[in-house]
Amino acid sequence: MPLEPITLFLCGDVMIGRGIDQILPHHCGPRLYEPYMRSALGYVELAERACGPLPKPVGYDYVWGDALAELERAAPEARIVNLETSLTSSEDALPGKGIHYRAHPGNAACLTAAKIDCGVLANNHVLDWGAHGLEETLDTLHAAGIRTAGAGRNETEAAAPAIIELASGPRVLVFAFGMGSAGVPADWSATQRRPGVRVLPDLSARTAGRVAAEIIAARRSGDTVVVSMHWGANWGYEISRAEREFAQGLIDAGAADVLFGHSSHHPKGIEIYRGRPILYGCGDFLNDYEGISGHESFRPELVLMYFPTLDAATGELVRFTLTPMRIGGFRLRAARDEEAAWLAATLGREGRHFGTSVEHGPDKRLVLGWN
Repeated sequence: MPLEPITLFLCGDVMIGRGIDQILPHHCGPRLYEPYMRSALGYVELAERACGPLPKPVGYDYVWGDALAELERAAPEARIVNLETSLTSSEDALPGKGIHYRAHPGNAACLTAAKIDCGVLANNHVLDWGAHGLEETLDTLHAAGIRTAGAGRNETEAAAPAIIELASGPRVLVFAFGMGSAGVPADWSATQRRPGVRVLPDLSARTAGRVAAEIIAARRSGDTVVVSMHWGANWGYEISRAEREFAQGLIDAGAADVLFGHSSHHPKGIEIYRGRPILYGCGDFLNDYEGISGHESFRPELVLMYFPTLDAATGELVRFTLTPMRIGGFRLRAARDEEAAWLAATLGREGRHFGTSVEHGPDKRLVLGWN
């Protein structure tokens, strides 16, 4: 009997700390160490100036808003996010770091409310509150039944993939890596004696070959492999030659079925290479940035839910739909017609170089086309 296609849910940065943490049922102390803001409550005030009063406290499912119904409709076999928030009550704020993201461990229920299967941790905020903060984050997520990738108590654990066993039989493996280009410090690298992140030194062919060999050694026949990369600047649509060659190299080696890139605060172009999607930048998905001015031309309040569907036998892309959302009141809401059209036009413009296009589907959903 042929295997049914596998649909994944992917999204960019999920940040439930700071201001969002302050309106959830549990919250850390509001003190911050940022030059811009000294209290997390300040981000709540900025948002309220922009969108009106926020309810307090909100339920754990509040932040997902209209995305919950969309998840139920799409019924993805695996739900994978880049979690850019430590879940910790640690007070060990990393000295000299401009921004420290954390949410109370009790707010892990925010992730289980959306049935998240895997939280990618190879990013530039998971060690904001020190080694203890990372270890508490790992303990909290695992206790909630959420798998992790890209960080661990030692080098071996940080390098190990998250393994999502599907009811239909196949597995989804998630490998995660961070880069200095996205602000992940080299000294955050996990060692056998120190907790940390899986940090890559560069995107050279040698590094790609080493990563590919590790993945191929771990994957079984029939596995779907997602490679998560936290790379690149926060703003701008440029995609470097090194990023393209690295992603394509993993696909050429048979080591990646989906390249899941993030760090940019807005969606970037999508490439389909040898039947495999390369998402160079998924943009933010949940954050507390409302009311902060600057970069308006990128419209960072507009976000996307990514739903690639893959042939379970071959790993090739069958179809790819995207659901436009917007952040309002620390909550995801269905995009308006004009907002969906703007996202479609932007993705189409940025994907033209890669041979991808975007068409409007039913109910404001977008459909990716490729050569």
